[in-house]
Amino acid sequence: MERLEVDNEIVLEILKLSMAETIFLTIDRDRNYLKQWLPFVNHTKKQTDTEFFIKSTISDDSQVKNLVFSIHYRNTFAGLISLKDIDYLNRKTEIGYWLAEVMQGKGIITRSVKKMMEYAFRNLNLNRIQIKVAVGNKKSAAIPSRLGFEFEGIERDGEFHTYKYFNLETYSFLRKDWIDSIK
Repeated sequence: MERLEVDNEIVLEILKLSMAETIFLTIDRDRNYLKQWLPFVNHTKKQTDTEFFIKSTISDDSQVKNLVFSIHYRNTFAGLISLKDIDYLNRKTEIGYWLAEVMQGKGIITRSVKKMMEYAFRNLNLNRIQIKVAVGNKKSAAIPSRLGFEFEGIERDGEFHTYKYFNLETYSFLRKDWIDSIK
């Protein structure tokens, strides 16, 4: 699986080293916007930092822990989405995502998350997907709410960046909820 077609506007492609320059330039251009909520931005200072990240996601292991995809909207790079820390034993994962500032407000992440949910439940046979969002990040928190995720609570001091801790809202969606939603 190298590519997932979301719809006629959005394609998800498994991350490749050849994408490093485009990803880095997007992060660098949108640095002030992205660093408000994303811990990796301050550590991404050169293209080689992005290359290192991509290499860390590429694995020959049959039980890969992270599946990271680039998001392309109308053939233009828009951001990244991933299944993070896939736990095959307990059949669960977390979806993480970020989007370039100019790509906001087009429904890209909502549609992409929905496709990743389908992939996780149908292809990986997972039972639970969670999304964690920094308290105050209303745009990001709207995604799990819009898709019917259940709010579970606050993970106190769940993420550290920009020299402070952020509390995280935790949302979940279960396989049985997904089956009910596609009937």
